[in-house]
Amino acid sequence: MRKMPTALAVMALLGSTSALADLTFFSTQARPLEEAQQMREIALAPYAESIDYMPQETGTFLSRLEAEKSSPEGALDLLGGLHGELGSLTPGILAPLDTLASTLKDKGISEQYLTLGKLGGEQQRYIPWMQATYIMAANRKALPYLPEGADLEALSYDELLAWGRNLETATGQPKLGFPAGRKGLIHRFLEGYLYPSFTHSVVREFRSADAVAMWQKFREIWAVTNPRSTAYGFMQEPLLNGEVWVAFDHTARLKDAFNKRPDDFVAFPAPAGPSGRGYMPVVAGLAMPANASDPAASRKLIRYLMTPEAQIRTLRATNFFPVVTAELPDDLPASIRMSGKAVATQSSAEDAVLSLLPSGLGQQAGLFNKIYRDAFVQIVLRDADIEETLDILAPRLQTLIDTAGASCWLPDTPSDGPCPVK
Repeated sequence: MRKMPTALAVMALLGSTSALADLTFFSTQARPLEEAQQMREIALAPYAESIDYMPQETGTFLSRLEAEKSSPEGALDLLGGLHGELGSLTPGILAPLDTLASTLKDKGISEQYLTLGKLGGEQQRYIPWMQATYIMAANRKALPYLPEGADLEALSYDELLAWGRNLETATGQPKLGFPAGRKGLIHRFLEGYLYPSFTHSVVREFRSADAVAMWQKFREIWAVTNPRSTAYGFMQEPLLNGEVWVAFDHTARLKDAFNKRPDDFVAFPAPAGPSGRGYMPVVAGLAMPANASDPAASRKLIRYLMTPEAQIRTLRATNFFPVVTAELPDDLPASIRMSGKAVATQSSAEDAVLSLLPSGLGQQAGLFNKIYRDAFVQIVLRDADIEETLDILAPRLQTLIDTAGASCWLPDTPSDGPCPVK
């Protein structure tokens, strides 16, 4: 007979004073205190059973699941994570969800997203849960300075550069902005937008001639970018205070600007380069540990979270959009209405190039992002030689991919074994 842990031991294990809840939801999403509380009070509160929502940093999330994989009965009932995070787990940690997935097909979930949920195998390992992405935002004051003939919803990087130059000439200050601070997501701009738009790749063509041309173009764009961008974490703040008039960021990091002054801002897709309009959908999934103590209860909670009502509640709590067919109510915040149109336009563009979040890297994910940030610092901020810098960083990139054993992910073509850096 298995010895039952004491209440204090359970609390210590779960790291939460609400450890005696009926179900434990372990998630890398909605980590900030405000978002986590909104998840509890808006998205999860209507559920019949009490839920301990436990947001975690990616490293802690992966480490704990790896550490507990051999336990006959785990303490976690439901997992929420990004595609790349769930794909980094050792095979066998996640229970198959094929039967559940088949019952959800009439919900309108994208077949492409369901395929992603198989993590390259035959069985469904996670159910697509919610989606977001990165877009552009602009103060309406900037619109008169668009280059002649430019279409805001179909800009090129050349036109973004011309726009930035026009703004600086008109205002006397650089008015473009990127989230290049310590907590900013500049690496996602590089991985999901610039590289795919110029090379149709993220890894294979890391140091190609097309990549060199891309970095040269971004240097030119940076020359008309507000230098305080190296301190920006969330672009909503410099947009609101007027330091920046045109910015790139995650939809969730632009929402305050859109909500507080919806009449002052517009949302629009990211620009296109010679290889297309690179964009990075952020797909989060729901999974069940193979050692979950009550699989039926876990599947029941997933079914609840996939209802249109729960998806709308999750949208209100996180600014992540539904993956099921759901009619958006009229009382949604301005940020959701504004972002939603830009997201749809971006993903449906004829020249769209889908770039997934880095996949299969496990504990190497942070180092992967660091290499792209290092390239940015050396090439753009320090004006280092582009080819020499990429030649130095490429072997480091290959080593960490080899260490993780990560095969190529979109937009790179599939690989047998670790993704090669040419």
